[in-house]
Amino acid sequence: MSGSYGEWASPIDAATAASHDGRPDDLGTVGAELWWTAPRPAEGGRRALVRRRPDGTEESPLPAPWNVRNRVMEYGGTPWGGAVVGGEPLVVFTHQADQRLYAFRPDRPGEQPYPLSPVSAVGGGLRWAEPVVHAERGEVWAVLEEFTGEGPADLRRLHAAVPLDGSAAEDRAAVREMGPVEHRFVTGLRLSPDGGRAAWIGWDHPRMPWDGTELRLADVRGDGTLGPARTLVGGPEESVAQVEWAADGTLLAATDRTGWWNLHRVDPDSGEAVNLCPCEEEQAGPLWRIGLRWFAPLPDGPIAVLHGVGAQRLGILDPGSGELTQPQGHWTEWTPTLAVAGGRVVGIAASARSAHEIVHTPAAPAAEVTALTALHHDAVDPAYLPEPEARVFTGPGGRDVHAHVYPPRNPEHTADGPAPYAIWVHGGPTSRTQMVYDLEVAYFTSRGIGVVEVNYGGSTGYGRAYRNRLREQWGVVEVEDCVAVAEGLVAEGAADPARLAIRGGSAGGWTSAAALTTVSTFACGAISYPILDLAGWSPAGGETHDFEAWYLESLVGPHLEVPERYHDRSPVHHSDQITVPFLLMQGLDDPICPPVQCDRFLEALAGRDLPHAYLAFPGESHGFRRLDTLVACLEAELSLYGQVFGFRPPDVPVLDLTP
Repeated sequence: MSGSYGEWASPIDAATAASHDGRPDDLGTVGAELWWTAPRPAEGGRRALVRRRPDGTEESPLPAPWNVRNRVMEYGGTPWGGAVVGGEPLVVFTHQADQRLYAFRPDRPGEQPYPLSPVSAVGGGLRWAEPVVHAERGEVWAVLEEFTGEGPADLRRLHAAVPLDGSAAEDRAAVREMGPVEHRFVTGLRLSPDGGRAAWIGWDHPRMPWDGTELRLADVRGDGTLGPARTLVGGPEESVAQVEWAADGTLLAATDRTGWWNLHRVDPDSGEAVNLCPCEEEQAGPLWRIGLRWFAPLPDGPIAVLHGVGAQRLGILDPGSGELTQPQGHWTEWTPTLAVAGGRVVGIAASARSAHEIVHTPAAPAAEVTALTALHHDAVDPAYLPEPEARVFTGPGGRDVHAHVYPPRNPEHTADGPAPYAIWVHGGPTSRTQMVYDLEVAYFTSRGIGVVEVNYGGSTGYGRAYRNRLREQWGVVEVEDCVAVAEGLVAEGAADPARLAIRGGSAGGWTSAAALTTVSTFACGAISYPILDLAGWSPAGGETHDFEAWYLESLVGPHLEVPERYHDRSPVHHSDQITVPFLLMQGLDDPICPPVQCDRFLEALAGRDLPHAYLAFPGESHGFRRLDTLVACLEAELSLYGQVFGFRPPDVPVLDLTP
């Protein structure tokens, strides 16, 4: 049957979509067992630690309120590590509420986790990431982020060791610093096979890790401290994204010195780097979190590596011949959290028709990938899921713009003319969106609203030149690319030019607001936890966190040299140019894009007769996690579209758009 777009009946309600928000992550091994973290939207948005025994049984050994996350660089890093100690598993993890390290033995019924690290009353305290158990030393080695005061200079990141016996739980002096602070940012240590040397990645302001990092190497002394460090590869215009040791004592590093993140073998003595598989595709990505793992050496020599242009799939690389073989399977997107267990490669993968799940494969030519644990596949009838297509549109000057198009789809209804479309803008901006099973997308497409995700210029996955398009052009290039995709769909007859929306969160919220203040393409917008005032987000403004404090130097330009650019591109200074309804959503505990940005924007709008709504959520941070918040946001966005596009979505509260 036909029906008005937006009013199609769908079994995918907001609660169903929200309950499946997020994906498993932080995959690793403890002996023969697999462990990972998983989202729990219905449990306050916490992340649970999941254990999979060799017999296939799964359990969550830490009940609520344990929340296995950390705030290192605010986006966090690997939050747990484990080993078999004394014949039984010992797991160390970080708890979101107090950021302390805890240890527990899951095979001891009734034994509670005990703290390993102290609480600091100064500044933001002590935060930890990438904990690694060194049972032979009776320690956990990790990255320590320490706030020594309230100012931006009162912060340091370093490698530190904590006793496993809990003796440092109340004593900062018992935390052993392994070496001097040499970089503003560091990743965790990777020990050589003989334990005599350690490698890691470091970088400093104003660079972001996808701009330039350094691969560092130092000897490990007998007392567990690090000797003088030296740089092997990397620099201001070379990004090393990951480093691991090969069994032969050489280093493996993913570096973009060729313009693409390719896997190189690095001589630890000379620093000579040899590309193991030269190709114009990415074999790594942006280091938003400490501990991401795009490749993993296998015991007998091959290397499991994620690779591709745009989407990344698993390959098995023969480092001798450079041959890259592709395991068989329908999974088209892999998460950078590879692990090796018993000679098998284990990962987290998804496709347009299957949600992220734990999968594994033998490291052999023509091997087949199989699922270890299925997630969400039976949540809804597949007939209500969209059938997406990866597209390349033409942007200004003939440049390519990559996008994923999700047309409306519902087995009970047929399309009747051009459909309303929402342009989804990913965050970052140095990131990309994946074309995978997503019930949030299906929430809209099953109701007759098309979705198109734009991997605009500046996105990752398409080489350094593509992501460098955004250098000093943020607020210009990505807006133009989103408009080009929208206009391309209109020209094809797929999208209704009068019913186009734009939506995004974080950097995507910035782009959505920038579009609404500079172009007339969109009839409305949904903006979540955005940047709206560049000056406030600059180093001088001090309104964001340390990791991204200097990000705008490359995205916009040096703030001391081009202050007018910061003013002129900021939506807060052009609120008078918005002429269409919009929805603004913000977490009140957000340290990355703080509420003051929204407050300032709304103050600038005061007195204007412009329909809009502002939803503020206490307890939510950057990226919403709680089930009730996610439901409220989806329903509010659908109501916005209904009021603007001229339909009445059934069973959805009406959003108050009173000016």
